[in-house]
Amino acid sequence: MRHEVTEVDTAETVGSGDVPVLASPRLIAWMEAATVRAATPFTGPGQTTVGTAIRIEHLRPTRVGGRVEVIAEPPASAAGRRLTFLVRAVDASGELVATGEIDRAIVDRRRFLTTTPEP
Repeated sequence: MRHEVTEVDTAETVGSGDVPVLASPRLIAWMEAATVRAATPFTGPGQTTVGTAIRIEHLRPTRVGGRVEVIAEPPASAAGRRLTFLVRAVDASGELVATGEIDRAIVDRRRFLTTTPEP
């Protein structure tokens, strides 16, 4: 998944810092979205995945107008209902922006929603 950093993606706008560069929370959201896509082959009818853990190192800044490619490598197989994805983000110059792992759990969508407490 490729993304171009805009003003709405910056640490200033998101509130995670005071500099006009790609915010870590936005980058993590992009990485999570990539894992959602990569998890599709592991789910059956009525199933989805939910995030359970994030371990990310944001290594270098990306300015507004910069491009970032986010890659999520799925595991070879599911460990029960658990999936651990290797994720990384690379900028247009080929430099590593971030790396880490994101865990997701396979759940029955209807059952998950009926057991989730309402606010």
